[in-house]
Amino acid sequence: MLRVLCLLRPWRPLRARGCASDGAAGGSEIQVRALAGPDQGITEILMNRPRARNALGNVFVSELLETLAQLREDRQVRVLLFRSGVKGVFCAGADLKEREQMSEAEVGVFVQRLRGLMNDIASSAIMGLIETTRGLLPGAGGTQRLPRCLGVALAKELIFTGRRLSGTEANALGLVNHAVAQNEEGDAAYHRARALAQEILPQVDIASGMAIEGMCYAQNIPTRDRLEGMAAFREKRPPTFVGE
Repeated sequence: MLRVLCLLRPWRPLRARGCASDGAAGGSEIQVRALAGPDQGITEILMNRPRARNALGNVFVSELLETLAQLREDRQVRVLLFRSGVKGVFCAGADLKEREQMSEAEVGVFVQRLRGLMNDIASSAIMGLIETTRGLLPGAGGTQRLPRCLGVALAKELIFTGRRLSGTEANALGLVNHAVAQNEEGDAAYHRARALAQEILPQVDIASGMAIEGMCYAQNIPTRDRLEGMAAFREKRPPTFVGE
């Protein structure tokens, strides 16, 4: 049974400076909300650019990068969950209308920032729960991430054919961890993602986990078995451990 009791705080932007936006009222394309009560520690990022179906434009990417940077310094954030404020869409991909107006130099700079954003989400210590398939953005790292997820042969097939996948197909290939049947409200994926966030929440945070690992490893440093293991590796022979 999923836990449904939670206290919600208002959505708010985390930007330090204002900029033009086509987001909803409030003028911010990226907003955050920290859950409270039993879900304290879960923070939601709302992508809210309805007129462009959450396409990755300059303002959108800038706000998201800045928001992630600020949240990474917030020790109260244990799990980060991405969601869309635009019904029926998560993210439409690149904003081609905006891209068309850029110079070649501007495109190069923007794509570099986009790559940084994708890497930031993928490698951040903050857990990201994204309720759609992983992005396959040519030029933004998709040609490198996809072969690492699926293998070269299948990645080539999907890239060369441009095939669109359903959630069930993406799940079968391993592109997404879960596929769920849609509900009447259109937010079934969000509820599954939040249930997973609630499951992750009570686990050890990375800072505590690293401290525990350090203490455990320190106990092994003075042992004879550690020295024997390294000697066996150097001498290319099976180790003989004595439990000391």
